[in-house]
Amino acid sequence: MSNAASIAAAKAAFRSFLESARYPRGTDTGFFADDARINVVHPFNEMDPMGYAETFLAGLETSFRHLTRAEYMAFGGAFENRTWVTATGYYTGHFEKPWLGLAPTGALAHLRFGEFHCVEDGKAVESYIFLDIPELMIAAGQWPIAESPGRDRGFTGYLPGPMTQDGLQWQDNDPERSAASYEMVTSMLRSLATEDEAWRPYWHEDMLWYGPAAFGSFVGVDNFAGFQVPFEQAFSEWIGGAAPGSRTRHFTRFADGNYICSGGWPSLNAVQAKPFLGQPSQGKRLYMRVCDWWRREGDLLAENWVFVDIPHVLLQMGFDVFAAREQAA
Repeated sequence: MSNAASIAAAKAAFRSFLESARYPRGTDTGFFADDARINVVHPFNEMDPMGYAETFLAGLETSFRHLTRAEYMAFGGAFENRTWVTATGYYTGHFEKPWLGLAPTGALAHLRFGEFHCVEDGKAVESYIFLDIPELMIAAGQWPIAESPGRDRGFTGYLPGPMTQDGLQWQDNDPERSAASYEMVTSMLRSLATEDEAWRPYWHEDMLWYGPAAFGSFVGVDNFAGFQVPFEQAFSEWIGGAAPGSRTRHFTRFADGNYICSGGWPSLNAVQAKPFLGQPSQGKRLYMRVCDWWRREGDLLAENWVFVDIPHVLLQMGFDVFAAREQAA
């Protein structure tokens, strides 16, 4: 099967799975190979398909009544001779029973997710699932860290999808356009953490950066720089998964037309030199599970959606957000 045919088949299988999962009920694991390796953010971490269904999905169904899920981006591509699909969107439900120690709000709640699946013969064999649990905690008034950049930014608990409303890329796209989009993002990533902010020319002046909730979201390249530069400067080393020779790497990075994504488990490694998220520096090297989706507009990047497994980062710094939440309750 050609590379293009393999991607098209994977996208078709993924689309069928997503449509069947609109109302998550029961423990259907049909999209996953029996021996699939599924990685979910902390506190779930490594899971097999049955554990994913019975622990993660069943737990969501129990705590969030009338649970639904919807994606506002989904597409596919290839990386290092493997076929991948990805999606991001929200689980939504009525938060009526405790979940991970969080007190139910008795109201509508949203949990942002992002997924990456390596597909072979129509089945996911390796998966990475990101959740912005701090986003839910902040929206519910239960985030235990006061010194978080995104905590007081008028956050409502729901980030929008692409302004062009075309994030579901089920059609075949021009491979040359996809390749150019891939190169654009790869070059931009390798320009981060530079003294002259060499990443700036890749971005639209009115770019939208939808960050993990504890970091906040920003509109306009100058406002984004107001977060990104201090973030980089909080570390004596800051090395992303796209950097040659990095001790961390991207498990995937690919493009489909004007949409691009990447993910690493972990992706970023950095030595903390200053306080970060309210935690003093201990001079430790931190490993961050990070993923991104970008939308290209013309020859510039216009929108960027980002996840960081912040509870996992904080755990490396000696702070357990779930234990802290239970102690405060």
